Amino acid sequence: MRLVFKLEFLQHAGSFKTRGAFNSLLTRPIPEAGVVAASGGNHGAAVAYAAMKRGVRATIFVPTVASRAKVEQIRGYGARLEIGGDRYDDALKASERYIERSGALPIHAYDQWETLQGQATVGLEYEEQAPDLDALLVAVGGGGLIGGIAAWYAGRIPVIGVEPEAAPTLTRALEAGRPVDAPAGGIAADSLAPRQVGQLMFPLARRHVARTALVSDEAIASSQRALWKTVRIVAEPGGAAAMAALLSQAFRPARGQTVGVLLCGANTTAVDFG
Repeated sequence: MRLVFKLEFLQHAGSFKTRGAFNSLLTRPIPEAGVVAASGGNHGAAVAYAAMKRGVRATIFVPTVASRAKVEQIRGYGARLEIGGDRYDDALKASERYIERSGALPIHAYDQWETLQGQATVGLEYEEQAPDLDALLVAVGGGGLIGGIAAWYAGRIPVIGVEPEAAPTLTRALEAGRPVDAPAGGIAADSLAPRQVGQLMFPLARRHVARTALVSDEAIASSQRALWKTVRIVAEPGGAAAMAALLSQAFRPARGQTVGVLLCGANTTAVDFG
């Protein structure tokens, strides 16, 4: 087996989310009230960064599970930060109430065409940089990333969604034939645990995602440690989830395959991986 990592944690603001944020801010008219986003942390940091670069106001709603690193990053980019409940869906509802009051432009973390289009550029680049992939592992939260990537590849290679056992949102949706509520916990709850996957991405996933693989919190933590020990990469839990599918054998490649592993975020405080 040969691995090809894509280092999306090296993007501005520390994750792939910057792609969708900039696509939205560069293609939509921005009102005087600025932009607003709800986020577990990475999308908020990306919108705050894009807004700073564009010189517009940004208000970001995060839940209490957002990591300190992500909260500090959002504030560092000059955005106004609000705590909106305990989970992502609480923050989303708080942001929707703010939109009604303020008239600010919503930038959705995953259920918006501009976001999906921005994240799809990851797939475009992956195919250009590694045209010989036999399979691609992608972590799944709300589904904007895997929806965009799967739409790009359109079945040319198997795209496998990797989810925490504690937040199997796409797995549950594929079983039910539509987005449905799923548990929203685990160590990657600040990035991979919305209550449902997006309505826009689901038809793309149903058509173009080969399958999902579930990984435990222990497997994600082990993946973080392995990435640090072997290649000195510090990944947040969500950023290490795709690798966890390989290490835990939730995904077993065939002999000789070339497998893409998307390392999607590294917004975390220093961690002792032991």
